[in-house]
Amino acid sequence: MGNGIFGIGLSALNAAQTGLLVTAHNISNAATSGYTRQQIVQSTNQTQLTSAGFIGQGMKVDTVSRAYNQFLTNQVSQAKTESSQLDTYYAQMQQIDKLLSDTTGQGGLAPALQDFFGSVQNVATNPSDVPSRQSMLSGAEVLVRRFQSLDSRLDEIEDGVNTQIKSSVSLINTLAGQIGKLNEAIGRAEGAAHGQPANDLRDQRDELVAQLNQEARVNVVEQSDGAYGIFIGTGQPLVMGTQAFQLATTTSPTDAGRIEVAYVADGNNIPIKESSLDGGKLGGLLQFRSESLDAARNGLGRVAIGMAGTFNEQHRLGQDMNGNLGGDFFTVPSPSVAASAKNAGSGIIAAEITGYGALTASDYRLRYDGANYTLTRLNDNVAQTFATFPQTVDGVHLDLASGTLAAGDEFLIQPSKNGAGQIAVAIQDTSMIAVAAPIHTDSPLVNTGTGRISPGTVNTPPPADANLKEPVTLTFTSANTFDVSGNGTGNPSGVAFTSGGAISYNGWTVQITGAPKPGDTFSIGPNTNGVGDNRNALLLGALQSNNTLAGGTASYQSAYGQVVSQIGNKTRELEVTSTAQTNVVSQTQALQQSESGVNLDEEAANLLRYQQAYQAASKVIQTANNMFDTLLALAR
Repeated sequence: MGNGIFGIGLSALNAAQTGLLVTAHNISNAATSGYTRQQIVQSTNQTQLTSAGFIGQGMKVDTVSRAYNQFLTNQVSQAKTESSQLDTYYAQMQQIDKLLSDTTGQGGLAPALQDFFGSVQNVATNPSDVPSRQSMLSGAEVLVRRFQSLDSRLDEIEDGVNTQIKSSVSLINTLAGQIGKLNEAIGRAEGAAHGQPANDLRDQRDELVAQLNQEARVNVVEQSDGAYGIFIGTGQPLVMGTQAFQLATTTSPTDAGRIEVAYVADGNNIPIKESSLDGGKLGGLLQFRSESLDAARNGLGRVAIGMAGTFNEQHRLGQDMNGNLGGDFFTVPSPSVAASAKNAGSGIIAAEITGYGALTASDYRLRYDGANYTLTRLNDNVAQTFATFPQTVDGVHLDLASGTLAAGDEFLIQPSKNGAGQIAVAIQDTSMIAVAAPIHTDSPLVNTGTGRISPGTVNTPPPADANLKEPVTLTFTSANTFDVSGNGTGNPSGVAFTSGGAISYNGWTVQITGAPKPGDTFSIGPNTNGVGDNRNALLLGALQSNNTLAGGTASYQSAYGQVVSQIGNKTRELEVTSTAQTNVVSQTQALQQSESGVNLDEEAANLLRYQQAYQAASKVIQTANNMFDTLLALAR
């Protein structure tokens, strides 16, 4: 009996001691990140059959288990990967939002654009004033530098994104390697312990998985031996048992300045589809770059190219102080066309912007399948197929400049990428600003009718300068017809007249209103000594508010405003969703910690409970000892 009581007491003493050790371990790790509360699992020993029935033999500690809920742990992990993605995206968006929305004149484009067209209006007021002309050139230089400064800042942001992508990929590889090592350590430890769980090692592994999810979303599959299999992207294995695989960063084959994420297999870098790498910091960086950074750069570039191109078109229709037709006021950047490094053919694609109003803020991918070409607009994935060149799409003229293409060849066409970075002022001489109109219209005072001739405009594209210098006379032979005389016109006679209708010869167009009488004449000739003429300056100034971009729906200011608005709206959206997701993380963590976290009040109660159990077990052992001593005394 003494040995039975002693054994029962000893089992209780050992259980209480184990409980005290586990409780103390919980308390000491209450603030340890990723730690899961542990508890002892105990059961009764096999009972002993006696004549009086079954007599208990005490208890045993079966194992030390974690208060682990895989469902809640996965919920926390997924909530954190979403939060990390949103936080990263939002942090990057704030940089662009502050950059483009600056209205102080220090960073944003709007003040510089307003100042430049203000200087154009000053020239229109004082067309022969050299200081006003110089101010217009200075305003153009400031505007160009502002475009270039914004583009340079976007370059810096992109460089920062590339650096962070490399850092994130490096950290993912490090975490994957550590998880692989922990898989091995857990397998060895639990094998040596005959299947008893290595709780602390499992906690460390789960914490690494949580950190991994904050870098990129991964899928975790627990294998039959307890090891974790971890998959990323479209199912590429990152960890399989004790083996960890690697990611790498590579340069895009069509854009040397763009970093892509690849999967390393058999020594080869296989690009991972960018859209499949969602979640975490890496997903936020990639999403920011593809959705917002590229859109901001292209939108800004479209404004620069559209403004420079349409301003040049009008400037070429004017006349400078030397009596010559105006040239290009701005240097218009050309589209970027990059052939894939994997191309097997020798073909070179040429791209030229021919319609500024039709230009979009998208990039394009051109692929050749051996028979047909497919051009895909990347911002909405709208594709069109054609068999031959040349082709004009969204204001961009494409042609095969030289060489031949092989099946599978690919090109990245970026019409507006270089817009903001490469725009420049093309003239430096104030006398070359084409403020005047190159033609002059007149009607003699001896005319007897009420006809009035308009100042006239030069047609697009501008004609040869010699044509505009040829004088033309319109002589009315009746109220409804006139004869034309002048070189280059063919001198037609009996031309039908409609009041206010367009009359075009030698590259110009005029309108005559009212009712001319037979014998009335009207002349159109070169604008000799027209340094005080401001007609083209007025047309140049009107471009500020004309809807010349986005298919004739947006002015320079409103097109830039659309870019700012899109960035601002996206930034606000991310601010709201990021805050909401942070709250989701807090709620999910609270729920998970309520089951798996260490509650110090509960552990303090456990300390008292196990202490009292230890004392009671000691009393049982003491009682058994006293009984044994009594038996020995009786035996004497």
